[in-house]
Amino acid sequence: MFLVLWEFEVKPGREQRFQEVYGPGGDWDSLFRSDPNHAGTRLFQDTVRSDVYLTADYWHSRKSYEEFLALRGSEYQLLDAATEDLTLSERHIGSLEML
Repeated sequence: MFLVLWEFEVKPGREQRFQEVYGPGGDWDSLFRSDPNHAGTRLFQDTVRSDVYLTADYWHSRKSYEEFLALRGSEYQLLDAATEDLTLSERHIGSLEML
């Protein structure tokens, strides 16, 4: 299992749209689900700072994630650009392999 974690600070008033786009069944999850090696997307909201969210994207392996990016990288970049207006900041926390 391979996990990719991102942290986002969402612009005031954009929380609902952010949740729709980044949550399960949203635009990002739909793009990832087009690959059979995607194992799910989860969206978490900070309990103290309600404008901070964490996305967790699960893949069967690091190799499958890298192959997805190589194959669908342009779609990934387009969606990333289309959703920039939802956030004040985003930070890649890490890419982790299960031992």
